[in-house]
Amino acid sequence: MADEVLNSLPEFFPSIAVGKNGQIERLNSHDVVPPSLDPATGVQSKDVEIAAEIILSARIYLPPNADPTKKLPLLFYYHGGCFIIGSAFSPRYHKHLNQLVAQANAVAVSLNYRLAPEFPIPAAFEDSWRALKWSAEGNEVWINEFADLTRVYLGGDSAGANIAHNMAMRVGSENPVGINLEGIFLNCPYFGGVDPIGCETAEEYLKWTKFIEKLWGFVCPSMRDRDEGWVNPGKDPKISGLGCGKVLVYVAEKDFLKDRGWYYNEVLSNCGWKGEIECVEVAGEAHIFSVIAPDTQVGIDMIKRVASFINH
Repeated sequence: MADEVLNSLPEFFPSIAVGKNGQIERLNSHDVVPPSLDPATGVQSKDVEIAAEIILSARIYLPPNADPTKKLPLLFYYHGGCFIIGSAFSPRYHKHLNQLVAQANAVAVSLNYRLAPEFPIPAAFEDSWRALKWSAEGNEVWINEFADLTRVYLGGDSAGANIAHNMAMRVGSENPVGINLEGIFLNCPYFGGVDPIGCETAEEYLKWTKFIEKLWGFVCPSMRDRDEGWVNPGKDPKISGLGCGKVLVYVAEKDFLKDRGWYYNEVLSNCGWKGEIECVEVAGEAHIFSVIAPDTQVGIDMIKRVASFINH
């Protein structure tokens, strides 16, 4: 199964391969940076262990001039990578979180969840839920001193946006003690469905669309089909129970996942959910543009908009 799926990788997805023994090789797995005091933003970071038995860890970010007498919003961030690649400790996400934390003036937990196929879905969801509850247990100094658990936000890009949505659904159904989830932001969310919509049928995206169809089963072999609610929120009968009051969705004009973001906006707007949702499309940009190129004007503008969303 691994060979079949990964040998069909489009040329713009060169970060993973299957070894001769069938073992998954992530070609950028060595690309990590240590926590730091970022000279550009003044943001401090450190790495923490959440659950040693499953090697679950995270990088926590603290904005400059953090004051324990003035508690700050707490942001959980989930990196992208189709559930199979990516790291909270990569240079790309380290830079992105430094910039976002500085702009939002929030404490952030960037989670290094387990990846498929070695740890298939729902491992990433279980890790994310465990980390969310861990934040309220009182064992982490920066969270205890500086974070306001009555103002919690979840966010992420691509597969991380999928995780943010699914954690908000679980908050709505389980109402975890000590956590008040105010909102979620989804950057180019990685959703799917059995029936193609919008540009998924376009010739220019056909190779990518066919690959993604296989990839869903690769990351979750137990999946019935791509209309399960965690993949396709539009087919989730409990969608109106989303456990927060506001949602911000960003989509990119040149991203083949764009129409999934707009569909999510339509579903939430019409399902009986009582919150507020805004969907913003950025012209001329591709998938997770603000993470890949955060120093461009559109990347800077998006980070500012997310910061405003967190603080108002």
